[in-house]
Amino acid sequence: MAEEITLEVVTPEKMVYSGKVDEVTLPGTEGEFGVLRGHEPFLTSVDIGELYFLAGGKKIYYAVNTGYAEVTGSKVTVLIETAERADAIDKDRAIKAKEKATASLAQLAKENEDYEKMRLALARAINRISVAEKLMQN
Repeated sequence: MAEEITLEVVTPEKMVYSGKVDEVTLPGTEGEFGVLRGHEPFLTSVDIGELYFLAGGKKIYYAVNTGYAEVTGSKVTVLIETAERADAIDKDRAIKAKEKATASLAQLAKENEDYEKMRLALARAINRISVAEKLMQN
């Protein structure tokens, strides 16, 4: 068994998670990356995607928004806009948000100032649906 690493996931509102984990995987803006104890220290940006970690033999999934991650040899600190645990996601609400964002995008020109906002809303909704479905796979 690998040595544990401390994981802290923090949003502007609260500490979402703080504890020891065996490994953590994050959606970096340059691609997904995993961290084990003893990893080389670095600072990176985090993209909309799936954060998951292994603790006590169980994978725990979160849908996360953009932010930053600091990695040291013994700790990963994630400062993120939002983080929602898979079992707390309202999948029906996420599906409705996806439908609304898709409909809005269909009516907007790429040059419209709201286009990027709707594109990101769509990406977040798709991510929330995907992470919520992880519960069914485990």
